[in-house]
Amino acid sequence: MAQDDGATRTVIMTVDDDPGVSRAVARDLRRRYGATYRIVRAESGESALEALRELKLRGDLVAVLLADYRMPQMNGIEFLEQAMDVYPGARRVLLTAYADTGAAIDAINVVDLDHYLLKPWDPPEEKLYPVVDDLLQAWRAGDHRPVPSTKVVGHRWSARSSEVREFLARNQVPYRWYSSDTPEGRRLLSAAGQDGQRLPVVVTPDGTPLVEPEAPDLAAHVGLATTPTSDFYDLVVIGGGPAGLGAAVYGASEGLRTVLVERSATGGQAGQSSRIENYLGFPDGVSGGQLTERARRQAAKFGAEILTAREVTGLEANGAARVVRFSDGSAVAAHSVILATGVSYRQLAAPGTDDLTGCGVFYGSALTEAASCQGHHVYIVGGANSAGQAAMYLARGAKSVTLLVRGASLAASMSHYLVQQIEETPNIHVRCGTVVESAQGEGRLERLTLRDAGAGETEQVDAQWLFVFIGAAPLTDWLDGTVLRDERGFILAGPDLTADGRPPAEWDLDRPPYHLETSVPGVFVAGDARAESAKRVASAVGEGAMAVMLVHRYLEQS
Repeated sequence: MAQDDGATRTVIMTVDDDPGVSRAVARDLRRRYGATYRIVRAESGESALEALRELKLRGDLVAVLLADYRMPQMNGIEFLEQAMDVYPGARRVLLTAYADTGAAIDAINVVDLDHYLLKPWDPPEEKLYPVVDDLLQAWRAGDHRPVPSTKVVGHRWSARSSEVREFLARNQVPYRWYSSDTPEGRRLLSAAGQDGQRLPVVVTPDGTPLVEPEAPDLAAHVGLATTPTSDFYDLVVIGGGPAGLGAAVYGASEGLRTVLVERSATGGQAGQSSRIENYLGFPDGVSGGQLTERARRQAAKFGAEILTAREVTGLEANGAARVVRFSDGSAVAAHSVILATGVSYRQLAAPGTDDLTGCGVFYGSALTEAASCQGHHVYIVGGANSAGQAAMYLARGAKSVTLLVRGASLAASMSHYLVQQIEETPNIHVRCGTVVESAQGEGRLERLTLRDAGAGETEQVDAQWLFVFIGAAPLTDWLDGTVLRDERGFILAGPDLTADGRPPAEWDLDRPPYHLETSVPGVFVAGDARAESAKRVASAVGEGAMAVMLVHRYLEQS
């Protein structure tokens, strides 16, 4: 857990897994710089990265990062490499023993290291302060003006307040949270002319108050693109998960005029994952948010437009054009479309859960709500990777985490490496053959009734937090009557359309559908929304890239 001694000053962060060394470094830094800088210390790379992300969302500045080289799980070089994604302008220092100077020198090229310090750093007046003074001077010479942050005033157990925080966090919009019953929260409400009866109130960086804003209005006011710049494109990608982002990157990089349309936030279910450890090229794992942000930046670099908070409600073929219609009545057209709408978590069919959604019952949201779960008992419903990743993440601060699994074991639906990690984590408990019978509480979750699926016996437990990660419901109802789907709503494509050797009746081309092509020529599907897909991040990204290759083939023959 990261610890700090202030709330508004620019940050100097120190990371060391030895508590004594961590305190000593922070003490020396505080003695010299504590009056003007906020000193934050952490005792692991993971907790330091978590603190950096929270600082980033709040719009705070970080000037210097000092990391010990020898740390378990994530060494100092690995930490600094990941920290560069969050605060690329922060100056980076590696704290090493004499035996590690070779690694420190190599790190100068790996993470653009600014300096390495040998232990011990005593006396700090000679060995520490001159180095940090120079780094702070260099940092101040750059353009590090504070990022104007959005202010959110809400109630902790307000479902809409939770939704707004989730929307801003997943879209990487810096914001500060103020409870409506605190002095600062009341001050902001008064300035906005509100009495707190309608929450949340969002105050944008330019001072505009938004009362209970809907996602499109909120997106437009915090700088997210919501309107296409053209009426016609080569490619419209619907959905911003791994498949959609992969399609946008490859489409735009290969010269297609590409627009990606996302109804909430890029990343999809994968973007809510606290840790993905089996994705190729990331041996130390990567958070869904990190992976999503990198992919989003990559797509934008190649010229893809990314529209947020736009709900697609219709798709139709109009001659050679494929027309995508939005919920507000507007539309955009293209030569081709890739459906990457992904899936959503199924709703828990237990009495009381609907009324308490956002007030203790959450679908996904583990990253956003984790800080509030510190020291509490947490329950998670689900037995697949998303539930396991959430359990590992929440277990860092929660008193206990209980996984409620309908099946007989985790092995049937969870990756082996994740099952092993859960078994080795002492404050995670797994209850197989257990379902949520009902949820109770006045204005917030207070209790759960659990049922043993085999014996039929019920038990009531005290609970404030329930996170649900069950099943995969495809977001394809709006395609009813347009493209062929299976009985569960997943989109049929390629060979699945010609199972009997013949194309579907409405297919009017001489050739059979391409591998990822739907029953509408020029409309392709990629990722979890496709029938019989692998439901893995890597396969979704691969299908997004493959779909673009097939789009090229379609355009060449049209």
